[in-house]
Amino acid sequence: MQVTNRDDDEPGARLAWLEPALAAAAFLLLCISVLMVAPLLIGPDGDAYRASIAGITDGHFLTLSADQAQALAGQLARCPKSGVACLTSGPVTGPQALEQWVRLPGDRWISEKDPGYPFLAAPFGALGVIRLAPLFYAALGCLGLYFGARRWLGRFAGAAAVGLFCSSDVAMFFSWQDYWPTFTDASLIAAGTGALLWAVLADDAGAGRRTWVGLLGFLAIEAAVFVRYTNVVVLGCAVVAVVALARFRRVPWSALRWWLASAAIFAAGVAVFNDAVYGGPLASGYRAGEVSFSLGAVLRNLRYMPGHLIQAMPVLLLGLAALVLIVVRWVRFRRDDAEPGRVARRDLGVGGALAGCWFCVWGLYATYTWTAQAGIGTWQSARFYVPAAAAIALLGSWLLVRLPRLVTLPPRPALAAVPSAAVVVMLFALGFWTFHGQVGQAVPSVRPPHCNIGEPHCPASPPPR
Repeated sequence: MQVTNRDDDEPGARLAWLEPALAAAAFLLLCISVLMVAPLLIGPDGDAYRASIAGITDGHFLTLSADQAQALAGQLARCPKSGVACLTSGPVTGPQALEQWVRLPGDRWISEKDPGYPFLAAPFGALGVIRLAPLFYAALGCLGLYFGARRWLGRFAGAAAVGLFCSSDVAMFFSWQDYWPTFTDASLIAAGTGALLWAVLADDAGAGRRTWVGLLGFLAIEAAVFVRYTNVVVLGCAVVAVVALARFRRVPWSALRWWLASAAIFAAGVAVFNDAVYGGPLASGYRAGEVSFSLGAVLRNLRYMPGHLIQAMPVLLLGLAALVLIVVRWVRFRRDDAEPGRVARRDLGVGGALAGCWFCVWGLYATYTWTAQAGIGTWQSARFYVPAAAAIALLGSWLLVRLPRLVTLPPRPALAAVPSAAVVVMLFALGFWTFHGQVGQAVPSVRPPHCNIGEPHCPASPPPR
C-alpha cells in the first residue's frame, strides 16, 4: 500500500520553488567555501593520484615503463603543490620518483592506489579544470539525495539532506583537495543511494522507469567501489536491501534482475582487471600487509576516533538521534494499521537499511590498524569514514523534517523548514570554521603560492608563521 506525504497536497505547493532553491544554495555554499581557498596538494596520496591523472592525460593508461615513470616524475617535479602552473622547462635536480607507486613484474610501474578515481578525474585534468572534479561529482550526489529524500520524507527533506551532506568539515576539505578521491566516492554513493531510494519507494512510477533509475543507482555505487575497493560493503548492503524488498513485493522482479546482473558483471569485471594488472582477482596495488584490518584494533579506534568523527562530521549526532526516534515510533505504532503505523514501518525499513550501510562502513574501518594510534589528525583519520556521509545525511534529514511535525510546531511546511534551515546554517558555520582551521595548519607545510620551484626568491623551506 502506498504511503503518501500529506504536505504535498497542501496549499503551500505554490512555494514549490523554495525547496530546490534551498538545496542549490547549500551546494553553492560548499562550492564557495572550497573555491575561495587557493588549491594546495597535501600528502603523498594526492601525489600518487596526481601522477596517475597526469599519466592518463599524457596517453599512458594504468602502467608506465621505467623510463616513462622517470619522465613523469621529472615533469611533476616542476609543478608546485600550490596549484601554480607547472614550469615547462628547466633542470630537475636529483633523481625523481613517483610517490606510492609500485613496480610490477616486467618492470612496469603503477600507482598502489585503487584505479577508479584517475579515470573519473582525467577529463577535468585534460581540460585544465581539475578543481571542478570533486564538485562535479558532489553535484551528482546532491541530486540523488534531493530526489531520494523527498520521495521518502516529503517536502523540504531534499533540501535538508543536501544541506547536511555539504555542511561538514570533511565535505569542504576533500572537495578542496583536487587530487584526492575521498569526497568523490562519497558523492557517488550519495547519488546511488538517492537513486535507489527513489526507485524503491516510487510505487506510482512505471516499472521501466524504476528499473532504469535503480540501475543508474547501482552503477554509481559500483563506480564508487572502483574508486575505493572497501566501498564494496556499500554495494553489498544495497544488494541485500533490494533482495529483501523484492521478497515483500516492494521492488519489481524485472528491476531486481537488472540490478543484480549489474552488480555481478561489475564484480566479475573487477576480478578480471585485478588478475590482469595485479596478478590475482583479489589483489591490489598495495604490498602485502601494508593495509591491514584486525579485530584487535577496534578498542584502540574506539579510543581515538569518536572525537575525530564528531569534529569532522557533527551531523552524525543527528543521524543517531534519528535512529533512536525511528525505533521509538515503530514500537509505538507497530500495531496501528492507519497512516501513522504505515509511515512508522516504512521509516523503520528505510532507516534500518541506511543504518546498516553506515555501520558496515564504520565497522570495517573500526578494525583498521593504521588509525588505531595516537597522533593522527582529524582529516587524516576521518577520511576513511566519509563514504557513510550519504546515509547519515538522509537519517539526519528525517530528524529535521519529521520532528517539527511530530511536535506540531509549526503547522505549515514552509514554516516547519525554518528550524531545519537554522540547524543546517549552524552546521555550515561550524564546518566552515573547522575547514579553515585545517587549511591554516596545512598551508605552512609547502612553498608559498607566489613562487616557482627553482627560482632564487623561492625558499627551500616554508617561512615561519
